[in-house]
Amino acid sequence: MRAAPEAAPRAEQAALRAELCVDKDAFAALARPWGRLYRACGAATPFQSHAWLSSWWHSYGRRGTLRVLLVRDEEDQLVAAAPLMRVHRPIPALKPLGGAISDFTDVLVDDARREEGSRALGRALFDLARTALLDFREARPGACVEDIYRDWPGPKKTLADSACLELPAMPMEDLLKRLPTPRAQRTRAKMRKLAALGVESHIVPCADVEESVRTLLRLHQLQWRGRKVTAEHLQPRFHEHLLRSMRPMVAAGEAVVTEFRLDGHVVAADLTLLSDTLAGGYLYGADPQLRERKVDVATMLLEACTRHTGGEHPRALSLLRGTEPYKQHWRPEPVTNQRFLLARRRTAPLLCAASGDAVARQWLRQQRQRRAEHRGEHRDGGASS
Repeated sequence: MRAAPEAAPRAEQAALRAELCVDKDAFAALARPWGRLYRACGAATPFQSHAWLSSWWHSYGRRGTLRVLLVRDEEDQLVAAAPLMRVHRPIPALKPLGGAISDFTDVLVDDARREEGSRALGRALFDLARTALLDFREARPGACVEDIYRDWPGPKKTLADSACLELPAMPMEDLLKRLPTPRAQRTRAKMRKLAALGVESHIVPCADVEESVRTLLRLHQLQWRGRKVTAEHLQPRFHEHLLRSMRPMVAAGEAVVTEFRLDGHVVAADLTLLSDTLAGGYLYGADPQLRERKVDVATMLLEACTRHTGGEHPRALSLLRGTEPYKQHWRPEPVTNQRFLLARRRTAPLLCAASGDAVARQWLRQQRQRRAEHRGEHRDGGASS
């Protein structure tokens, strides 16, 4: 009675084969088959596109650590893939490509063969994890790696990761209807002011993307001058990554760059990343003169992003990681990324170490937040007395 269920995995194993890519040039040459798999995977986010990952590796990868698992069928088509790298510190681990500058990570599995593709990829990952922990951070709910985690035969643990905020696929006017009436009225007034000033937006054609990204990065530096900014966004390697990756991503419909002009000059630029189900405002730059003229830059950018959320296949509008107050104004839905830790019996101590470290870091963050709130209460008390 038990023999029949065993026959299917053996047949799948014969039909689907796994191979490991460790050469950066071989990975770079996968653009076309990877693109087909990416488009066939409904859960994919822009951070799993080949242009993003290969460019990231070119800027951030370390020699000898590339580990990209590929699952192919009998016709040599890619059915699943796991873009990984080997790290040795603080513990031996296999982590997704993309690093801290990527808001979501995942594996890719063809929707048409998701069950068998996930099983084949899971078996290959289990083999690969003989001496290292598999550590998938920032997995969005519904990610393909959830299937790997569900069927994993060894020790495993899931932890909450970064908080994200999302808005439904609606035009700007419908998003305004979700707001309290006074706030919606103020936002409409800000939009009318934009029109009265003569701020014009246009989507940058593929041929001009590199120059526009340079302008965006220059404006981004200008807007944050003298203020706290994400340090990595100022690094040459980050700039090189965006300049290298954006033109192929725009050509493939995986990104869009929008420029905003005033009196014939570019005063702001926005980079939005796109997948079948998601539009995410990734990075923008704005000339400080806009704020001096009381332009609500956040509203201007959001209105531009909503132009890419409708149509035949609606996309959720992700505000990506972080719960900053300006995002909360739009009544977004909180969505928490997950961290999946996967081990074998011999590497279970690595899982315990990673889990313990995550819990300790979370506790420290909570303590810092409580101290900051406590200091704030004392300042308020002193002012009122």
